[in-house]
Amino acid sequence: MLSYRHSFHAGNYADVLKHIVLVEILQHLAKKQKAFEYIDTHAGAGLYHLASVQAEKLREYRNGIGRLSVADWPELADYLSVIAAVNPDQGLTYYPGSPVIAQHFMRPQDRSWLYELHPQDAELLLQNMNKDRRVRVMHEDGLKGLLSLLPPVSRRGVVLVDPSYEIKSDYDAVVQTIVRAYAKFATGCYAIWYPVVERSRISRLETQFINSGIKNIQRFELGVTADSAQRGMTASGMIVINPPWQLMATMNSLLPKLVSTLSDDAAAYYKCDILVAE
Repeated sequence: MLSYRHSFHAGNYADVLKHIVLVEILQHLAKKQKAFEYIDTHAGAGLYHLASVQAEKLREYRNGIGRLSVADWPELADYLSVIAAVNPDQGLTYYPGSPVIAQHFMRPQDRSWLYELHPQDAELLLQNMNKDRRVRVMHEDGLKGLLSLLPPVSRRGVVLVDPSYEIKSDYDAVVQTIVRAYAKFATGCYAIWYPVVERSRISRLETQFINSGIKNIQRFELGVTADSAQRGMTASGMIVINPPWQLMATMNSLLPKLVSTLSDDAAAYYKCDILVAE
């Protein structure tokens, strides 16, 4: 939806979860010398100024990345190294979006394909990629563009799908697109972010994936409070298809500590489970 700007929410607890999972996937892909490709269907601006008018309006980063430090989280050193890389003054002025995080872990042989439909964010994204020859920015609908890239030339890669879901049909569109993408590139890793605003929609999303015929699907969810129809987003999650073999163990270790750090609510919770086995 063209009214959505991620700059209002950059660095919040949902970003923390999403980007921790993404870093784990990228590092796994980089263990082999062969090239991989990163495809981002809703790339945003790529980099966010946390003192901007948008970010300061809600200050969501204060209960997200603002609660994490290298000293307290040595197990997140790789994720936090990206934060440090965009904040050379050792403060917390900028937060990197998924495109910049991917760029941080890419090697000369890797490639990045970034879709963004919002015209202002697409222009900012182009600027923030600093004319990197490994990166292509497209001002297009990422769900439509994704299928034209599959299977990637390298036959290795990760697809990140994280729309705002302000348009309710996005839930069904995501599943339909992933099913078609999987048919073309069954060995790829797919990371699908979702917000918990209405639990019924997420239950439907999970059921659709479970019944899709796709194998090897894991789910990681972090809730900062109990489900509520009145509070907006109360949790967010990641559905990962073909996850790295160690991801489940890593998230089982991280999520309990993340919940206690990122929420002061006694009803905060996490989910770390297998939706469909291999």
